Amino acid sequence: MKKLIEISASILAADFGHLARDIKRCEEGGVARFHIDCMDGHFVPNLTIGPVIIEAVRKNTKLPLEAHLMIEHPGDYIESYAKAGADIIHIQAECYGQRRSSCRQWNQWPKEIEKVDIPALRADLKKIRGLGKKASVVFNPGTPLCEEILSDCDGVLIMSVNPGYAGQKFMPEVLPKLTRLKEIFKGDIAIDGGINAQSAPLAVGAGAHVLITASYLFGADNFFDAIKRLKNL
Repeated sequence: MKKLIEISASILAADFGHLARDIKRCEEGGVARFHIDCMDGHFVPNLTIGPVIIEAVRKNTKLPLEAHLMIEHPGDYIESYAKAGADIIHIQAECYGQRRSSCRQWNQWPKEIEKVDIPALRADLKKIRGLGKKASVVFNPGTPLCEEILSDCDGVLIMSVNPGYAGQKFMPEVLPKLTRLKEIFKGDIAIDGGINAQSAPLAVGAGAHVLITASYLFGADNFFDAIKRLKNL
């Protein structure tokens, strides 16, 4: 059975001076979720959102909140984000295993690994689920898909840009990961990075049904048409 397209609005591109207004507009437009990028300046070259912003967003919507932990040692922070109000917690596969030699230092990006430390990743996914939240694992463009961990996940997020900033160009080379997931995984299949009117059909055709969008949505001339266009793919 084909899954309906869900739009997850990434608030990184919202107007933080009018965040409650933008949240309401998203709800009126039919957005299914809110995606919140939590960056520590170490795992990615940017510093953004902590649990306090999750709490603020939680007060303004009943829709599911996704906390995407682009941070080192995510297991130390899972409980904080869960208590703040996140319903879905995404953790990066690259935090679990030996990183490639090109990205082992704190100021070397993007972070990539060849082989996932499955017991360590499984333990943190179990921790998320133990808190009553949905657990999702994220794979950067240069990290291979780890199929052994899928039974421990409620969702998988494929990055179609190297994470750290909004407004980047979609990387079509990640599409085979979506195709493979569609064949073997029954949970949520999400994509994040450069999602717009041109790239979204490619992602949906390959297997994604959760489209995370930031600049395309909040920068659109017609906000509601942008949502409708993606939902109708």
